[in-house]
Amino acid sequence: MTKTATAKELPVFIGGKWRVTKTKEYQAVFNPSTGEEIARAPLCGADIVDDAVQAAAEAFKSWSRASISHRSGVMFKYKAILEAHFEELSRLVTRENGKTLDEAKGDVRRGIEVVEYACGIAELSKGESVPAVADHIDGVTMREPIGVCAGITPFNFPAMVPMWMYPMAIACGNTFILKPSEKVPLTAIRLAELFAEAGLPNGVLNIVHGGREVVDALCSHPGISAVSFVGSSKVAEHVYRLGSQHGKRVQAAGGAKNVLVVMPDADPEPTIRAIMGSSFGCAGQRCMAGSVLLGVGEAADAVRKRLTEAMETLKVTDTSADDKAGMGPVIDEAARRRVHDYIERGAKEKAQLARDGRASVPERGFFVGPTLFDRVDPKMSIARDEIFGPVLSMMRPKTVEDAIKWANMSPYGNGASIFTTSGRSARQFTRDIQCGMVGVNVGVPAPMAFFSFSGWNQSFFGDLHVQGREGVMFYTRQKVVLSRWDDQYQRQHGW
Repeated sequence: MTKTATAKELPVFIGGKWRVTKTKEYQAVFNPSTGEEIARAPLCGADIVDDAVQAAAEAFKSWSRASISHRSGVMFKYKAILEAHFEELSRLVTRENGKTLDEAKGDVRRGIEVVEYACGIAELSKGESVPAVADHIDGVTMREPIGVCAGITPFNFPAMVPMWMYPMAIACGNTFILKPSEKVPLTAIRLAELFAEAGLPNGVLNIVHGGREVVDALCSHPGISAVSFVGSSKVAEHVYRLGSQHGKRVQAAGGAKNVLVVMPDADPEPTIRAIMGSSFGCAGQRCMAGSVLLGVGEAADAVRKRLTEAMETLKVTDTSADDKAGMGPVIDEAARRRVHDYIERGAKEKAQLARDGRASVPERGFFVGPTLFDRVDPKMSIARDEIFGPVLSMMRPKTVEDAIKWANMSPYGNGASIFTTSGRSARQFTRDIQCGMVGVNVGVPAPMAFFSFSGWNQSFFGDLHVQGREGVMFYTRQKVVLSRWDDQYQRQHGW
């Protein structure tokens, strides 16, 4: 890999001001397609977190009392600015993450959809009312902001996942501290710059960088009311436990091992396209990636043949130089080594390596090609563990009941899809599968912004999920007001 001698040292954003910290430890930010170091993210400490909390707490005093029409207006301006910079943001995602340009555009677009949803905060945050709930007493509810909120986001969606969090929190009247992944901080920095252009007051959105020390500081700081997290299940559980111990609301989305069930009656062409996109889109680095393929009965042989043919034609190349690339690299050298290790492990476990993604990839950068194992046993590590790379494990259940049983053995519960033309099979699958997001002839059943991202089991720790109505509820708390205005009181005061 190559390194530039003048890689930019990135600033934090606190109280509306960008500043370079005195931190001496940094995380290199790479272009994964080339291995070139393009920036350096400071690994800050608890002192920087405290500065950000103080700035956010001060801004909360006025922002929480800003009219809802004003907050909505800022969100509308922000959406317009994001649309104007859509191409720029997409290419920035490709540069620091390695996604293809089309995948990066999807990343940015799904984030903007959350901003668009947040523009309707006046409607979303309406309370309820019951006149005359008792004699001369009226009852109303209202939702109010909760305070300073924090978001800890992963490397795989530099635009979308941060925008799952801070637009809704801010629209609800809170202030926010974002800690993007130290591997992909450039997109988050640009998103904050554009929010400031939209007229967001100083201190409402702040950005800090760092590793575990910053994560633990955010989860334990007494000035923070809520923490949102997306990442591995191990860290999600840690964030949930630590944040909860310190009295915070926590929503922590973790890992997954999503299944793709193909029935014998599935429509072949769209099914293969969906499997390819689900399993190898974003180089398999997403919590909704299809990583276990269940070819039911006679479907198995046909789907394997079509799938290996499609994998051979997938163009794996430098996404920062080729807008027509079909698949990009994994995020860094450590990720490439981890995926290679799992390929070795699968072979030792006697799974049949139908296509080895370690061959025929660019020499520069952190590439692993699409990989397929067949005749995988549910007990194998490649069937159980979240590999987070372009490795698909194929199993051969005899019936849809067997497929559902094997799928439900997983400790995760993010997503599952079935490909079929049978309403009976689809209905049975959607009722019996144990996960929060289900697709019928859809490869990636990730919900739009107005639905919540509803992981189950080890895929989520908390009660209220990101996005949708649950997102509004997470970033607000309810107040119930009972008012007595009886006739005698009104007469005494000349009403």
